Amino acid sequence: MAGAPRGVTCRFFIYHSSHMFPPFRFVSVAWLIVLPGVVGLAQSRGKATAGADSLAEVHKLLALAENGHCAEALPPLKRNLPRIADKDLKRKAGLDGVHCAMTLNQPTTAVDFLQLLTREFPRDPDVLYAAVHAYSDLSLLASQQLAANAPSSRPAKELLAESLESQGKWEQAQKEYEAILQQNPSAPGIHFRLGRLLLSKPNPGPDMAEQAKKEFEAELKIDPNNAGAEYVLGELARENQQWDDAILHFGRAAKLDAAFGDAYLGLGQSLISTKKYSEAIEPLETAVKLEPQNPATHYNLATAYSRTGRKQDAEKEFAIHRQMTQKEPQETAQ
Repeated sequence: MAGAPRGVTCRFFIYHSSHMFPPFRFVSVAWLIVLPGVVGLAQSRGKATAGADSLAEVHKLLALAENGHCAEALPPLKRNLPRIADKDLKRKAGLDGVHCAMTLNQPTTAVDFLQLLTREFPRDPDVLYAAVHAYSDLSLLASQQLAANAPSSRPAKELLAESLESQGKWEQAQKEYEAILQQNPSAPGIHFRLGRLLLSKPNPGPDMAEQAKKEFEAELKIDPNNAGAEYVLGELARENQQWDDAILHFGRAAKLDAAFGDAYLGLGQSLISTKKYSEAIEPLETAVKLEPQNPATHYNLATAYSRTGRKQDAEKEFAIHRQMTQKEPQETAQ
């Protein structure tokens, strides 16, 4: 079987002053020449003073925030943040805004600050660190509100099962999923999660894959548009070299989700395994476009090109694959 391992413009304020000049019936030519310079100097001094005042106000707000006066600092911080021209100052003000919003239990305001920060400082370590913690806290807050307001609801039970699953408490999670299905046998997504859980268990029994397959098939009866269920059924068929079934399920998954790169890859691999090289090219070309950093997409496309006489195209894809796979061990070593 052909295959290869695969490894979220500055705005400036112009302050205008209205100056009242006494009416002169006669104005000298010299005054007309000097007047624009005088007005310009006054305007520039006005701008400088206004800018200094704004800067001083921002520093005052930061001091308030950092000294625990978040209730006083937060509203003007949110109002002034988009207008701060200095990048370092804007970053600091944004981070203080996130801290204050979370402290005051204002999740919507915290998200507003985070959206601006991650848009303007997408690679900043402090911004990313703050985003991780803030979104984690917001997730915890939402789960607590769900448990308090609707503890017996399906979403609350599903969240509990997912939490148990993430902790590796497989049996407890399975019982929670099964309890949801007892209350509502047509609940979408639950059979899929059960099948995923069965495949995730360490040291699964010999019939575990068959049990999981039944869960995915049950999911598709409830939700025929579940691309994930189709994809996993394709993988299970491919592992068992049931190529016709694999091609069927991968093809359905790709039609249900046009951005599902792994589905196109699985389809192409299965077509190669049945020596349908020409048919494999189109899905594999799509897989390369969707997942250009996946070495397996290039390897399999190169194989399909090679088997259909497109030697130059094949060598290009093999070269990309070699470059990617030689680079990976070096990055791991570092």
